[in-house]
Amino acid sequence: MKLLSIFYQFFLLGCTSFGGPAAHLGYFQRHFVENKKWLTQQQYGHFISLSQLLPGPGSSQVGFAIGVERAGLAGGVAAFIGFTLPSMLIMLLLALGAQQLPWATAGLITGLKLFAVVIVADAVLNMSKSFCRSWHTRALALLSAGALIFIPSLYTQLAILALAAIWGAWQLQPFKDEGTRQDADKASTGLSKLPLLLFALLFILSFAATGELWQLSAQFYQAGSLVFGGGHVVLPLLDTILTDVDADSFLTGYAAAQAIPGPMFTFATYLGAVLAPATPLLGALIATLAIFLPGFLLVLGCARHWQALMSNPMLAGVSTAINATVVGFILAALYNPIIPAGLTQRWYLVFIVLGWWWLQRFKPPVLMLIAVFAALGLLLEQLPY
Repeated sequence: MKLLSIFYQFFLLGCTSFGGPAAHLGYFQRHFVENKKWLTQQQYGHFISLSQLLPGPGSSQVGFAIGVERAGLAGGVAAFIGFTLPSMLIMLLLALGAQQLPWATAGLITGLKLFAVVIVADAVLNMSKSFCRSWHTRALALLSAGALIFIPSLYTQLAILALAAIWGAWQLQPFKDEGTRQDADKASTGLSKLPLLLFALLFILSFAATGELWQLSAQFYQAGSLVFGGGHVVLPLLDTILTDVDADSFLTGYAAAQAIPGPMFTFATYLGAVLAPATPLLGALIATLAIFLPGFLLVLGCARHWQALMSNPMLAGVSTAINATVVGFILAALYNPIIPAGLTQRWYLVFIVLGWWWLQRFKPPVLMLIAVFAALGLLLEQLPY
């Protein structure tokens, strides 16, 4: 009954949690801390802190941790399935419909691509305010964006993340005292080794995968292992890793992931179905599980000792640097492919500027913004040009 209750509560949120990862954390706080009282505010705050330090889908990691806290590993799995299932089904249906009825989706694609330009530009602005407050972090963001624009590849991103981590550990550590040293010692001896070893082993093996479906799972596992900063950051990673998806299909799925409730990482469901047209259901399932798995393994490995981990000055510096590079990655994705794919006509810039102004000035609900751009896209497709 406890597992069924966990599934049901997260399924309800999976059907109604619009607004992206930050909004999801607000829904979780009200539902599980204030209403259900499944955990304390302090416990919840530490789960959030841990999710920001680890790669993976932040809000889904917090939900998984709540499930684990409530009923162990089975509770975490129940929470994941409940929260992810609604958006996964929607994205699968979208992928099947987009393939079978391309003539019916052309206008919608046009509108969603324009919407993607506005929403990703807004993400760059908001995240830069949070993660690029010093000249060090602003420089990291700009250098990361420049490197990825001129040398776009997965290996460029890996090199950037590694160099940023080294720089952060060296230059961006907060003040160290005796208490943080003791907490760091606890963290180094208290990690759960099996999930962390499994995470590392699967990541190494992913570079040697052969066969269509194994390569599919490997690509999404790599993406899930390297995504710092939540849903928006999966865009540049997947754009770099996946070379067989055309820009229209890619941006349509990404924009649609913003329009539906639940985790944005179900963008992988859509891409998995598109990349495996002979077995779309199996492709969608493999891609979804592969992109979520690394983040959950890291939570299992670190969750019991999150407080000591977060007080480790070196890890705090690494986290600061990685968050700054995340802003650079999104900026690079905005430059290419989002703006070129969205601005298929130069005068479309007028709609992007108006949408940006509307979003900044009035903060409309995301569904209203999506509906307006979808209607705009349908209208633009009818114009004779």
